[in-house]
Amino acid sequence: MSHPPAFDDHPLGLTVHSLPTLQDMAPPQQTRTGRWKMLIVLLVCAAPVVASYFTYYVVRPEGRRNFGELITPQRPLPDVVATALDGTQVNLQTLKDQWLLISVAGAACDATCARQLYLQRQLREGLGKDKDRLDWVWLVDDAAPVAPELMPALKTATVLRVPAKALQAWLASAEGATLHDHLFLVDPLGNWMLRFPAQLDAEQAPKAKRDLERLLRASASWDNAGR
Repeated sequence: MSHPPAFDDHPLGLTVHSLPTLQDMAPPQQTRTGRWKMLIVLLVCAAPVVASYFTYYVVRPEGRRNFGELITPQRPLPDVVATALDGTQVNLQTLKDQWLLISVAGAACDATCARQLYLQRQLREGLGKDKDRLDWVWLVDDAAPVAPELMPALKTATVLRVPAKALQAWLASAEGATLHDHLFLVDPLGNWMLRFPAQLDAEQAPKAKRDLERLLRASASWDNAGR
């Protein structure tokens, strides 16, 4: 008659072994390959943005000149809370992911302000099918009420009230001018990168439009309308 197998009566060992690490589980060569693949993916994703900026800033055909002044280094949108005309609180950084054509003025909107608002609207409309890639923005730097007669003309504008000190810490005017005298351009990454000459008028507007068209053309591969 067969007998049941004998069991070892020795106590079980309780030695604790450490868990294998990722490096133990993957051969060194495989780890290095994975890192290279990740780097290549990141470079491919960033390539259109880098290429468009390289084209605009570096590869300049002879005789080509910017009408607006390039800002170096660029200045990112500040972490500042603005107030819309309906009282809504809006952080300026949420305006990213869209080209922004910005003017600054008090709510009373003098003759310079009225001209700037008109040119902003006309420059945007002049972009044709690309106009939805650019927002025109009026930053009001005081607490006065905006005149009701201005409201119909501002239907397609973004109007935000921002403390004057916050704007002065971010934007800058040319020597002898004020922030109210300029139009400023912010790229979709949220960087102020271009300042148009003070007291821009209708005769100079086509030159500003050419700058906008070049930038939109250079960024066409990665920038889409809307946020």
